[in-house]
Amino acid sequence: MLTPAALTGTVLGIVLTAALGAALTLVLVDRRATRSGPLLAAAIVTATALVVAALAPVSVPLSIAAVLALIAVAVAVLGGDPAARRVLASASGGALGEGPHGGLLLRTTPGAPGPQPEVMRGGAAIGFLERGGAALAIVVGYPEAIAVVVAIKGIARFTELGTPEARERFIIGTLASLGWAAVAAATARLAIW
Repeated sequence: MLTPAALTGTVLGIVLTAALGAALTLVLVDRRATRSGPLLAAAIVTATALVVAALAPVSVPLSIAAVLALIAVAVAVLGGDPAARRVLASASGGALGEGPHGGLLLRTTPGAPGPQPEVMRGGAAIGFLERGGAALAIVVGYPEAIAVVVAIKGIARFTELGTPEARERFIIGTLASLGWAAVAAATARLAIW
């Protein structure tokens, strides 16, 4: 027979898993959409799930916790890319484009002729790895590892951060990406432990 705390933990786990599952679905829909509605809805659902997990006085059973953790990491990894792109686009005021090699095209002078410099190539792949590492670090209870992830990324990108525009995009993109990952992963961490 389930105790009241165990029953509450089971219900909480199911609700949080469903909420993050809905957020993951919205993120996947957003990847195919051109509007920000699904991503905004995913952000609201994820943030609400974080608040519920933080305020709940019980832990989720291990059988549900494993599924919750996997979905949270998926939301963190997949949702951070469109979130970071939207934040970068908003911060640049339309002076940012995507390059042919996955980098960012800096339009420092609107309408200027000639090729635009492409910086931070491979950013999407690096972002997936960065968010995956950060999310896993949070879920397993070792958030200090995020410093290692950011340090590795900074060292790898050091030579590309020669202009103020590149440094600004690096900081904005990293903070938006890690912020998204932290909210999704913290939801699972708070519910599990």
